[in-house]
Amino acid sequence: MAEKDDKNMKALKEVWRRAENALCADCGKPDPDWASHTLGVFICLSCSGIHRNIPNISKVKSLRMDHWDEAQVQFLEQHGNAVAKAMYEAHIPIYYYQPTHADCQVLREQWIRAKYERKEFTKPGRQLPYSNGLKEGILWKRGRDNGQFLPRKFLLSEQDGCLKYFAKLDAKEPKINIKIDTINATFQPVKIKNPNGLQLSYLKDNKTRNIFLYHEDGKIKSRLMQKFLKEGYMEKTGPRQREAFKKRWFTLDHRRLMYFKDPLDAFAKGEVFVGSREHGYSVKQGLPAGAQGGFSWQYGLTIVTPDREYLFTCETARDQQDWIAAFSRVIEQPMTPQEYAIEAYFKLSS
Repeated sequence: MAEKDDKNMKALKEVWRRAENALCADCGKPDPDWASHTLGVFICLSCSGIHRNIPNISKVKSLRMDHWDEAQVQFLEQHGNAVAKAMYEAHIPIYYYQPTHADCQVLREQWIRAKYERKEFTKPGRQLPYSNGLKEGILWKRGRDNGQFLPRKFLLSEQDGCLKYFAKLDAKEPKINIKIDTINATFQPVKIKNPNGLQLSYLKDNKTRNIFLYHEDGKIKSRLMQKFLKEGYMEKTGPRQREAFKKRWFTLDHRRLMYFKDPLDAFAKGEVFVGSREHGYSVKQGLPAGAQGGFSWQYGLTIVTPDREYLFTCETARDQQDWIAAFSRVIEQPMTPQEYAIEAYFKLSS
């Protein structure tokens, strides 16, 4: 019996060591040490918890601690992450956001259920409720002034290329009509304090506006999903660099760095354009010698632009390095013709 178990474990390790199984099949986290012996995929601990919630579809075991019988090992040998990807991810729409291990549990669970439970991507051209060109529903929207969440009707029209929001459920005309190509939608369960929280950011008169929402049952589907490069608190000083540093919430949406007094503010207090290195933009660790504004956080960084320097401080060294890394990724990318136009607008309005 022990000899057979050793043989099974040896075979299991050989499958486990395949290059295709080096990352979690669902979120891409390195070194997955769990597997589904009914789907034949290697997954991480976090995703295995989601799989346990669909036991009629997926049954999981630890690759390190659990006993594996011969039939289960053979199933993994015949499948694996590459085979599963070819089957369950064969026809993913180009707009569908595929989460990573850095994303929230709600977003990853929707992805896993869509793949294995509903098999949404196994056949081409499936007319899913959210992909037939029109989506209408009720979302709870946070009031800009009072902070209360109230039910509001939203209509997403692929044909018109817009998202409409109605102030009243029986309203005929929308209060806001937003072009899809100006929208960034991100899951924000922590910020909104709801597991199904969603933030819509869009441009109005070339200024960023935020709308905060949540959906009651968690079945939020979006063709608009993107990710902010970085969010969090920093301190900043004014253009003269003599004023006291003030704590602000910052959001980096590609080349737009926006700052807010509160994370749930509808409008940014200000925005900074972050261009490319070849056009005179850079990020430096620390503050310039002689920076005079009083600050409580010690980990500084400086954004250099052709026109001025922007000074920030972070609470921890890790925050400082994360922000520098995020800015560096943007600055090292060449600018597109559209971004040249945005840069010109920023200079004109400053």
